[in-house]
Amino acid sequence: MKLSRPRKFVLLGTIFLLVGLSGRASANEAADRAPTLSASPPAPVATPAPSAKKKPEKATVPVATKHNGGPAGSRTMTGGKAVALTFDDGPDPTHTPQILKLLAQHKVRATFCVVGKNAQRHPQLIRQIVAGGHTLCNHTWNHNLKLGKAPAANIKADLARTNAAIRRAAPKAKISYFRAPGGNFTPRLVGVARQLKMTSIYWKVDPRDWEHPKGETRAQHRARVIKKVQKYACNGAIVLSHDYAQPDTIVAYRTLLPWLRKRFTLAPLPA
Repeated sequence: MKLSRPRKFVLLGTIFLLVGLSGRASANEAADRAPTLSASPPAPVATPAPSAKKKPEKATVPVATKHNGGPAGSRTMTGGKAVALTFDDGPDPTHTPQILKLLAQHKVRATFCVVGKNAQRHPQLIRQIVAGGHTLCNHTWNHNLKLGKAPAANIKADLARTNAAIRRAAPKAKISYFRAPGGNFTPRLVGVARQLKMTSIYWKVDPRDWEHPKGETRAQHRARVIKKVQKYACNGAIVLSHDYAQPDTIVAYRTLLPWLRKRFTLAPLPA
């Protein structure tokens, strides 16, 4: 059957419409069969917790300073510019009066580290030391070099006994310092002295005036003491010497006192 041109156009249009609808239906069906892919929510960004301030660690060991650099934290320096002359092991009935006279002549005051039994035997010398404006220091009862290893109770009894002997001679005397015989400080010894309100003092300058090597003449001994003090003396130094059984120390200080006074301020450790 031969179709007219208008009918041909209608038929072709109908065919195109049916093909389009069929393709759309297939696409929708495929989409329905495909798995649904949903976007995952973004992972939360971790916010760093505020960092806590680190607390400084507590020191477990005492920090040494320029003043307490001696054994067990004992002091080696005065804490100021003044030089402190210290004389140990007295009072000595022969030599302590001589060094007191020499110090007075040069208008110098010092610190005397006294042994308890000597203070008990010579209370008048304790009074002379105090009258001269000098400072007193506890040097144990009988110069026991091993006292630092004793139990704390024994140490306390020894130091208290020494202080009592000093105060019997000079009731108003202040005893603000302690020195261990031989400089043999231990933490226990320093701790007990602190309980008795005494600061432990060592030294910065030690001319070893107590040492007498074999063959050394007295003149050589004096020259050695003078040389060492002159070499090592510095502002704030604590100088160790002895007024007990050391006659050449007194002679050496006849040279040392004017030399030191020209260069340093000399003062006792403050009471």
